[in-house]
Amino acid sequence: MNAITRTQFTDGKPRPYSASAATGGIIYLCGQIPAREDGTVPAGIAGQVTQAFDNLEAALGQAGSTLSHLLKLTVFLADLDEFDDYNAAYLTRLSGHPLPPRTTVQVARFRGEKRIEIDAVAAVTA
Repeated sequence: MNAITRTQFTDGKPRPYSASAATGGIIYLCGQIPAREDGTVPAGIAGQVTQAFDNLEAALGQAGSTLSHLLKLTVFLADLDEFDDYNAAYLTRLSGHPLPPRTTVQVARFRGEKRIEIDAVAAVTA
């Protein structure tokens, strides 16, 4: 059986889950939200997509991967009527990287001002 490696959050805040878990060369990340380090959330879906991907990229780096090694994304949106703006920001943020398989669904509710959360699976590169 493969060993499981887990990473914790760098901000020191206790959470009832790991930041990521990796086994067999695959990394499973917890959902990435569009919160900045100070806890604020950008206005609008485009800004939130960009921030969520910034957070995803940082989490991937901590876990030993990159945006170019994404294997699957599941994206949760507050409102599918924002899909076109979300998709444009998504394509801009992933420009130059292979586009992974993706599922996008609408959820009933997020806490606070969040409009998006990204769940990711990636290959280990380090």
